[in-house]
Amino acid sequence: MLYCLLAGLRSTADCLSEEKREGTLGLLFLTDLRGYDVIIGKLTANSLAVFYCVIAVLPVLAIPLLLGGVAGAEFGRISLVLVNTLFFSLCAGMLASAMCRNGRAAIIWTFLLILLVAAGGPGLGLYLWWIADWRGNYQFEFLLPSPVFSYFAGVDSLFARGIGKGFYVSLGIVHVLAWVFLGLASLIAPRSWQDRASSPGGARRSELLRAGLEGDLEVRHAFRTRLLNRNAFYWLATRPRSRALWAWGPLALAALAWIWGFYEFGRDWLNPGLYVATGFLLSVTMKGYIGAESGRRLIEDRKIGAMELLLSTPLSVRQILHGQFLALQRQFFFPVLVMFVVDLWLLIASLSNSWLNGPSEQTFWLWMWLAGIVMFIADVTTLYWLGMWTGLAMRNPKHAFGAAIVPVLALPWIGLGVVMTIIELLPYEFRRPFRWDGFPLLVWFVFGITVDLLFGLIARRNLLLNFRLVAAQRYQPRPSWWQRWFGKGDVREGQVSGG
Repeated sequence: MLYCLLAGLRSTADCLSEEKREGTLGLLFLTDLRGYDVIIGKLTANSLAVFYCVIAVLPVLAIPLLLGGVAGAEFGRISLVLVNTLFFSLCAGMLASAMCRNGRAAIIWTFLLILLVAAGGPGLGLYLWWIADWRGNYQFEFLLPSPVFSYFAGVDSLFARGIGKGFYVSLGIVHVLAWVFLGLASLIAPRSWQDRASSPGGARRSELLRAGLEGDLEVRHAFRTRLLNRNAFYWLATRPRSRALWAWGPLALAALAWIWGFYEFGRDWLNPGLYVATGFLLSVTMKGYIGAESGRRLIEDRKIGAMELLLSTPLSVRQILHGQFLALQRQFFFPVLVMFVVDLWLLIASLSNSWLNGPSEQTFWLWMWLAGIVMFIADVTTLYWLGMWTGLAMRNPKHAFGAAIVPVLALPWIGLGVVMTIIELLPYEFRRPFRWDGFPLLVWFVFGITVDLLFGLIARRNLLLNFRLVAAQRYQPRPSWWQRWFGKGDVREGQVSGG
């Protein structure tokens, strides 16, 4: 369900905005194609892969039918919800892509559209109930536009109750919203591809905004000179100057959430569970952000064909990698330092909290926080190398981010799940040695460090040995996943054939 809900971010959010940036969308409208022709064509071309993925998973979800634990009607309802949610998410991505020119802005707007529909109605209903001081009942109608409600309402245990009467209504509302998004995208796309000349007032406002974020002309010149004198790629990767401000976003949002929570709930807000949730969410967000930024510059240069120009300069590969490191350091050093200070404060607050019972829980709590901090440092180091390698080596720029983030963030948890599942299937007498509280933490930590060492060292080796070779080959046969990860296969073949 989560994959279907967020599929638009990956598949359709940047499909039209990319055409706008490359100047090719207008060529389509020079033909007799209508807006809906282009929108439906782009939607179909960019959604087939994810649609096939969902369809391929449905037979696996049907296995419990053979075991007798799930009714056929329930399986049918959930399958219908998944396909409907996928269609809704893809259409939201098409609308955002039609409105925006910048790829990241399109992804953000896609996420906001999905969040507005999935959580906006339920949140508004909860807010109105809170204003009424929790008197009366929650207004059921606020849940209907949410695809998340459709999912839960389709489960037999809830469908058989009163909540099930809204299942088909919710399914229909979500489906209609998807078509509304598609219709709006068809109207906007033919009118949004042109570059419009800015008015004198607009140019003045843009310059004032730029001066506020970047500084005046003298400040920008001094900034450029200082960075170029240190490392040319450092200047290239850290532009614009205000890019470092965005790294403070997760900390600012966390601070606002804590201010609101403490205002609403007082000292009840201060509990170890919330401390762990705050530390975990900040850590994951920062890792994802660092992973995305580590390969961003290489992805953009490779996509527009500027990599050849970069390699024709006197810059060595090590200077390029060092310049990227300096750019990430400038952008994330102080936000990460503040995050570590926050983690230390949360750790101290946890150890002094009366919620923890005895020294054994305090010891476990201490080791858990220390393991999380060590793992953050190891993951960030790996993401630095892996993000640059995937940004350089992946043929599809949209897949480079996932190829860097997923192994580092997901594989340790998958390994933990597999190990704990195997242990639970063992006879009771064999499970007893693993029945201590710190065992899952130890397994997760070992898997995480192993993944970081494996992927980080391989990515570092590939960057140092094959950087120029891979960067020079813009058009090459698609390597297998094994060859992409380990830098083998057609890279060497391309060198021979190119020679």
